[in-house]
Amino acid sequence: MSRSVVTAVSDRWESALVTTLQRGTDAQIARRCPDLADLLAVAGSGLAQVAMVSADLRSLDRTALDHLRECSVNVFGIYPPGDEMAELHLRQLGISTVIPADAGGEVIQDALDALELPPGSQAGWLPQEPGPAEASRPDGAPDSARRCDARAGAVDQAGTDSHDSLGIIVAVWGPAGAPGRTTVALNLASELARLGQPTVLVDADTYGGCIAQSLSLLDEAPGLAAATRSADQGGLDLAVLARLAPEVCARLRVLTGIPKAERWPELRAAALEHVLTLTRRLGRFTVIDCGFSLEDDEELSYDTLAPRRNAATLTSLAVADQVIAVGAGDPIGLQRLVRGLQELGTVASPSPAVVINRVRASAVGPRPERRIREALTRFAGIDELRFIPDDPDTLDCALLAGQSLAEAAPDSEVRNSLLAIASEVSGVPAPRLGHRRRGPQQKRA
Repeated sequence: MSRSVVTAVSDRWESALVTTLQRGTDAQIARRCPDLADLLAVAGSGLAQVAMVSADLRSLDRTALDHLRECSVNVFGIYPPGDEMAELHLRQLGISTVIPADAGGEVIQDALDALELPPGSQAGWLPQEPGPAEASRPDGAPDSARRCDARAGAVDQAGTDSHDSLGIIVAVWGPAGAPGRTTVALNLASELARLGQPTVLVDADTYGGCIAQSLSLLDEAPGLAAATRSADQGGLDLAVLARLAPEVCARLRVLTGIPKAERWPELRAAALEHVLTLTRRLGRFTVIDCGFSLEDDEELSYDTLAPRRNAATLTSLAVADQVIAVGAGDPIGLQRLVRGLQELGTVASPSPAVVINRVRASAVGPRPERRIREALTRFAGIDELRFIPDDPDTLDCALLAGQSLAEAAPDSEVRNSLLAIASEVSGVPAPRLGHRRRGPQQKRA
């Protein structure tokens, strides 16, 4: 089956590659693109089915590759023969099929024919004659890929039990109005770590992220923005991610958010998805503090390559294995939650587990948990709820100290509620805690 191919390859290899394509394969050359902008324009016009890009193509990043895939264009990576760093760079950009620039027509034709295979059935490494060193390896993986795994080995052993075990992503979302997303996400991650589960806490709120301040960390330190930037350029691996997400306590790593809301364009969807995919190997659980907005109107703009402010939230929800929806336990918060859950049902995400925060009789009347349950069952069809009591003094004490509730108020009822949620998420039984009430003189540090 003949395919339309466009090339965006360095001058050194372009002529030889095009000649091989024309004489050794059944491909049709649609265009020889001099740069990435021309390649994206051709892809958008629908003239190309396959794009061949070289490792040194200027401005090539995950965002551009994601746009090519959205245009239904398959991407092949071309690297100089023997240049393992160029090959590794292409793989870290997310290109699964890479071939040397001097590959023969038969190898290229095999790669084109592999496109007809069902998704997941084609190998990422094209069959070639193995060299002496590769012949002794049963998996046939290239040296660069093996070295990448070796560099990450120590980190992987600390974060997960094996290379094959992938962690679970839990996205914590809630509607507008500060219902307590950050409080739940931070303390859920802390409790998971204390239950013996290596955990990564990610601040992906592009409107008002405050994980760093809540834990007394430097908000200017490299975090999620640095990780996504590195992923976009093809330089992020597990070892780099581990350096950007340091441990703040035993088994808990934190990937801090953007220090200013105006820096939201740095969190691009394709790069962020790669970062979150890597966190599955860095910890048994990844807890994401998401922003509130689910609007996707930016896609209607003329410039479809423009960054989207809510892409971080939408991407986090799409890759999550579990979603926790947080609502405030007052009439306004519950109304926002009902409407927010309807909107959440229109985006790609798992069915949420609903947590009602700041539950108090003064806001909804006597027996608040029963009243809230009845209201949400009637208006949202939800009867499975988790409740967190209102305890502003305890939360203020923890915030002032820059600590989690497990550190600042280990015997508090609010901490007990969050521990129960962490136990439910992880499947690990929670230890029995005391219920000693703190006196007024103990409430403030």
